[in-house]
Amino acid sequence: MEQLNAWFTELLSDNAIFTANTLGYYLDGLGSTVRLVFLSLVIGLVLAVPLAIARGSRRKWIKWPIFFYTYVFRGTPLLIQLYLIYYGVVFIEGIQDTFLWAILKDAFYPALIAFTLNTAAYTTEIFHGAIKATPRGEIEAARAYGMSRALMMRRIIMPSAFRRALPAYGNEVIFMLHASAIASVVTIMDLTGAARFVYARFYAPFDAFLFVAAIYLCLTFAILYLFRYLEKKLLAHLKPLNG
Repeated sequence: MEQLNAWFTELLSDNAIFTANTLGYYLDGLGSTVRLVFLSLVIGLVLAVPLAIARGSRRKWIKWPIFFYTYVFRGTPLLIQLYLIYYGVVFIEGIQDTFLWAILKDAFYPALIAFTLNTAAYTTEIFHGAIKATPRGEIEAARAYGMSRALMMRRIIMPSAFRRALPAYGNEVIFMLHASAIASVVTIMDLTGAARFVYARFYAPFDAFLFVAAIYLCLTFAILYLFRYLEKKLLAHLKPLNG
């Protein structure tokens, strides 16, 4: 540990891109990345749950629009969606004369809209598949107890579906973290944007981008640990008994 601290101190003192000033850019970029990913995931999850339930409706006028939405957003690149929303807002007639323009002219909010709609589409399909995979025995037992459809969904289907969807949703969270690297193309100073700034200033691509890659790696490991912990707790009943 002492050798590691000595190496890190030497790196900070000898390498110009790791000054207190440039580390401040990385810290600001980390804050922007975490805020963008966290908000998009939370809002996307809130939207995805009712959409996933409605996606399984027998009424075509309910399920087909949701299918079309998920198909479009899963079938087109996130970067294209970001460009369309970021640049397309300007072309909405009268938008610049409303109170919304004070919000939407900031690049963070069009990016948040694009990321939220994208992750909501993927999460909708994840939960829809998990809901469809609910064992018939659980549904029949709930009906035998006289549960209504809403009560069955709240007490039986959704808790069971959430446990099954957890591994796939963990992958979606990691995907959104990695996909957030494109936010810098619309002038957001995220982690990748901070690395590009440091690279342009000191012409040190390997140092700047390897440092950011290490930060992304640490965040990914933290997410993996969190979801492994949740899986261990929520799927404990599926473990085989010892002895």
